[in-house]
Parts: sequence; C-alpha cells; structure tokens
Amino acid sequence: MNDIKMQPSVPIADAIDHFIKKVSHSMAWVYVLLILVIITQVFLRKGFANGQIWLEELEWHLYAIGVMFGLAYAQMNNAHVRVDLFYSNFSRKTKHIVDIVAVLFFALPFIYIIFIHSLDFVADAWRTGETSESPSGLPYRWLIKAAIPTSMIFFALSCISRLIRDTTLLMRGTK
Repeated sequence: MNDIKMQPSVPIADAIDHFIKKVSHSMAWVYVLLILVIITQVFLRKGFANGQIWLEELEWHLYAIGVMFGLAYAQMNNAHVRVDLFYSNFSRKTKHIVDIVAVLFFALPFIYIIFIHSLDFVADAWRTGETSESPSGLPYRWLIKAAIPTSMIFFALSCISRLIRDTTLLMRGTK
C-alpha cells in the first residue's frame, strides 16, 4: 500500500517526489529496451548460434540502470523491502519517528559511502578509457559506472524528501 499518496501535502517534499517520479518514469523505459535486447540475444543465440557479447553486456548494464534508479522510486513510494512485523501496527507518529531514524542513521550514511567511493571508481574508468575486457564488448565502461553516483543522488533526494515529509507531519501531529 502506498502511504505517501494518503498523507497530507508537504509542498517541498511533494516537489522533490514529483521530480523523482518524472525521472523514474523516464528511466523505466530502460526495461522495455532490456526486454528487446534479451529477445534479440536469445533469438540470435538459439536461432542462429550467434550470441553477441555486446548484447549480453548491454543486458547487464540496462538491468543495473533500472535497479539503481529504481531505488529512489521505491523509497519515495514506500515500496522498499522492510520488516513489517511491528511497523504495520505502529501509530502514525511512531512510524514517522522510525522513518526519520532509518533515513538519518541507515539510508543517508549508506548513500554517502556509495556515492563518495563511486566517484573515484568512475573517474578512474573515465581517465583510463576503460572498456570491456572482451574484444567485442561495450566501450565507455565509465558511462555505466557513472550511473552509480547519479542514482545515489536521486536516492538521496528521495530520502531527503521522506525526511522532510516525516519531520513536517510529526511536528504537525498529523494522524
């Protein structure tokens, strides 16, 4: 169930969520492309015994992009995996507190660590012109690696939106 749509409006958080939703809906098209690439690869491999390494690598890259950018959307819609054994029975106030603590002490530090360490990862790949190890693989490996810090920015925005929303609603005492 999507709790965000049932909560009162918080303009700043709503604006951030709207931006994330637009970007996420655009990025979701990567799954359509992924399906087409998989079908093409299977058709070539099974029909003509001619699988292409670059198509296989493209599958991995498209899947990674979908998952990484999907993090922000899942966070925004409260659709992420959580242990709901206790949470579902909490009062609205307690849920806001739990979400604030989770964002501050778990999500944002995780995002920070991934973001900071991914910058050198991307820079090294770009500086060296890293490509696939396979001769027929994809060039520009730095491009897929650049999706890591970029997706972490979107994930951080969704967490900040959640933090703003929960803090505001907690202070308002909204049921």
